[in-house]
Amino acid sequence: MLSRRRFVQGTALTAAAMAGPARGQAVKEVVIGALYPLSGPSAQIGVDAKTAFETAIEIINTAHADLDLPLAKEAGLPGLGGAKIRIIFADHQGDPQKGRAEAERLITQEKVAAMVGSYQSSVAATISQTAERYSVPFMSADNSSPSLHRRGLKYFFRAAAHDEMFSIIMFDFLDGLRKKGEKIDTLALFYEDTIFGTDSSNVQRKLAGERGYKLVSDIKYRANTPSLTAEVQQLKAGNADVLMPSSYTTDGILLVKTMGELGYKPKAMLCQAAGFSEQALYDAVGKQIENVITRGSFSIDLAAKRPLVGKINELFKARSNKDLNDNTAREFMALLVLAEAIDRAKSTDGGRIRDALAQTDIPGERTIMPWKRVKFDENGQNNDADPVLLQYKDQKFVTVYPEQAAVSPAVWPMFKA
Repeated sequence: MLSRRRFVQGTALTAAAMAGPARGQAVKEVVIGALYPLSGPSAQIGVDAKTAFETAIEIINTAHADLDLPLAKEAGLPGLGGAKIRIIFADHQGDPQKGRAEAERLITQEKVAAMVGSYQSSVAATISQTAERYSVPFMSADNSSPSLHRRGLKYFFRAAAHDEMFSIIMFDFLDGLRKKGEKIDTLALFYEDTIFGTDSSNVQRKLAGERGYKLVSDIKYRANTPSLTAEVQQLKAGNADVLMPSSYTTDGILLVKTMGELGYKPKAMLCQAAGFSEQALYDAVGKQIENVITRGSFSIDLAAKRPLVGKINELFKARSNKDLNDNTAREFMALLVLAEAIDRAKSTDGGRIRDALAQTDIPGERTIMPWKRVKFDENGQNNDADPVLLQYKDQKFVTVYPEQAAVSPAVWPMFKA
């Protein structure tokens, strides 16, 4: 018969094993799960995210004395005896339920210390709930729906801005143009029927009312739809001064192509990033939407003021033959922020990592972003992640707002009469 003493000892050992290495104990590697669409319509997003994370791992796992970034100076995590970061990628295919299942697999079978993801906000919603259930930190790298950090979760963190922050800067920009004499009275909202699209439209609808703009079109469409003809006909009939789409890449391409087929040219497009920050969209339709403006978290022209940005871009480009963009820059920084917290936690225990994340305070100068700093509030949101507006001019993105970050004035209207 099992004695009480042996039972208690066994229970304690089991609990210790589940909690991971004790504080300060050396480990060889720390395993992090990355959940992205690696197949399906958004597969390229996952491929690019993989490259962003691999670039971050190179910074963390090998010494880069010339880079003033978290964990760059030494090889590995000094707080864990030089342990290396290893990432296991999981394909959620853009499906929230697949995301939930893959998150559970990573936690229970792969024994990940933390997770990062996930591009689609609808998938982040299920991943983060699973992470919460198992007390495993989830770093939202590139999800922008504001509802994600307002669910009372303790293990959810987001270093980048959300759509309320992005939409406010978009309306500040429009207000500024109005003050300069531009006639901007009417808006058209166009958004997919997921948490990303509905959250984005809710914020923009509220701001339009508060700032005195009239919505002449308010169109929700089915994500990954085969046709947008009826919706574009409605947009054309409304003839708003500014079209504000919230769409991923495949839908964004279809939208612009359908606009061309139906002869619809709005005066301007002010986009909620997503597909409109992806080079694949511009490769497909760029000439049709020259001078389109999108919000962003990152600007490659920041390299002129901060050489660090150019150095990281060179490392990323050597792997992908692409420049960093809004998504990949956020992904790169998300992993650095997460790894920095794991290093300070000196443990792979989820609760200790969570507490270290809550104490994060990284100056903006030690990131590749135009942020003041990385510091999380009680909901796990970084409120100092200052966004920018980018305009696609001459086949590249240029920062046009706010004025202190702009390298070029905005072309307005987008299409000249």
